[in-house]
Order: sequence, then C-alpha cells, then structure tokens
Amino acid sequence: MPEFLYKKKLYYNPVEFAMDRIGGTWKMPILWRLKDRIMRYGELKKDIPHITHKMLTSQLRELEEEGFINRKVYAVVPPKVEYSITKRGMRSIKIIDTIRNYGIELMEEFEVNSDNKK
Repeated sequence: MPEFLYKKKLYYNPVEFAMDRIGGTWKMPILWRLKDRIMRYGELKKDIPHITHKMLTSQLRELEEEGFINRKVYAVVPPKVEYSITKRGMRSIKIIDTIRNYGIELMEEFEVNSDNKK
C-alpha cells in the first residue's frame, strides 16, 4: 500500500491512520459512552473520573473535528453543551467492542481483578 499524507502527517498503512483517529487512552472510552445516549460534558467527566478537564476537552475537540461526535451548544445561561455520536463514530463501536472483549479475556488470563492490581 502506498504512503499518504493527511494533515501534514505521513501514513504508511490504514491501521496507523485509524488508530490516530480513535486510538489513545481516551477516545475509545468517550465514544463507547456516547454510543447509547447524548451526554453533557459534566456527565462524561463524572463517568471518566481519572481524565483531566484539559484532556477531556482536547479529546472531545479532536473527535468533533474528525467527525466522530457532534457538539450541540444551547443558547442558555449557564451554557449547556451536549455531545452525541455520529454515523462515523458508530462505525467505530464494532471495533471498540472487539477490543473491549479482547481486554476482558486478557484480564481473565492475567488474573486481573479489583483485588489484584497487576
């Protein structure tokens, strides 16, 4: 497969490209939470307590910019913003589900549980 350029970055394969879109520590967990319902920023932050405000904001912006989520701002005081998943984002859920199931299997193999912090 030939190399290609996107946003000033050179890619050599489609896996690398896809992982840049939805990979990392936070994007898949965010998409997973949005798969079934619309959520506000505070709900996402509460549901992912170990993510920083700066990182959540950054990841939401990137996912919106790439077309994986929608951001709807309401003209009210205090400001109300809702996030929802797009069709593109929903296509990633099948992949995330596969990775999630693989993670569960690996955790069982490595005997990882709440009592065993490996």
